Amino acid sequence: MGIPTKQKTEHSSVPDDLFVPLNKDSAQLENIVRPSVGFWKDAWQRLLKNKLAVAGLITIIFLTIMAIIGPMLTPYSYSEQTLSNQNQPPSAEHWFGTDNLGRDMFTRTWYGARISLFIGLAAALIEFIIGVIYGGISGYKGGRTDNVMMRIVDILYGLPYLLVVILLMVVMGPGLFTIIIALTLTGWIGMARIVRGQVLQLKNNEYVLASKVLGGNTSRIIRKHLLPNTMGPVIVSMTLTVPGAIFAEAFLSFLGLGVSAPVASWGSMANDALGVLNTGHWWRLFFPAFFISLTMLAFNVFGDGLRDALDPKLRR
Repeated sequence: MGIPTKQKTEHSSVPDDLFVPLNKDSAQLENIVRPSVGFWKDAWQRLLKNKLAVAGLITIIFLTIMAIIGPMLTPYSYSEQTLSNQNQPPSAEHWFGTDNLGRDMFTRTWYGARISLFIGLAAALIEFIIGVIYGGISGYKGGRTDNVMMRIVDILYGLPYLLVVILLMVVMGPGLFTIIIALTLTGWIGMARIVRGQVLQLKNNEYVLASKVLGGNTSRIIRKHLLPNTMGPVIVSMTLTVPGAIFAEAFLSFLGLGVSAPVASWGSMANDALGVLNTGHWWRLFFPAFFISLTMLAFNVFGDGLRDALDPKLRR
């Protein structure tokens, strides 16, 4: 088939010396190829572009550091009582003021951060372990096993969460580890459902079937193939579980079911400040309430940013 006359004319008008091959060695060829980026590196780069999520991460790191070193920055103990200094406003001597027993609020605030953050992180970790194991087995086994395990989850999910927590706190008595047990008693259900849904989607993939053919047992397939591919949603769920646990601890401490005095937590400090709201001692409620709100906001925005960063649909 011949080339049309008009097209021949157009090509013939272009000088041949313009068509010069570009000389490139192998190194130059590799330079123009887009470098391979792994999933986690790509997610980290995407997360760094989210300024709000980065601000949340920086805030979490700051709160964690201050929870460790904050009580050491003053010469006061969280339980030291000086009645002559009771209800002092914030000053150069007491940066966050004092409470009705003359205890330094700055020291108690950051000591309370230790308790609140420890409870939040411990509850999230325990829920992660139980939820991943339970949901992974349920999703992988399927059939009758999955049906029975999910009906148990449905029964536990139907129980009023706060009612169960409060009853357990009353029976076992208030305390740090009692709070953690109470929060994780049914808190792992959401994590188990997430893991089960992910495993149901992944277990029929080719690499899982290949592992079965090669003789891989159930625990190895779940541990080596299924769980690593569910870590994205699971990590996001963990970041959103921490603020929920911190708020639940603050709520229980606010009701008087938290840690016992003189140990401080943000919830117990807010509860102690209720009786002085009308006396002008605003700092006693402001600082614990502010840091509870700041911590929950930081974890939530970081979790949202992490969810967007780990979403495969957003990868380019």
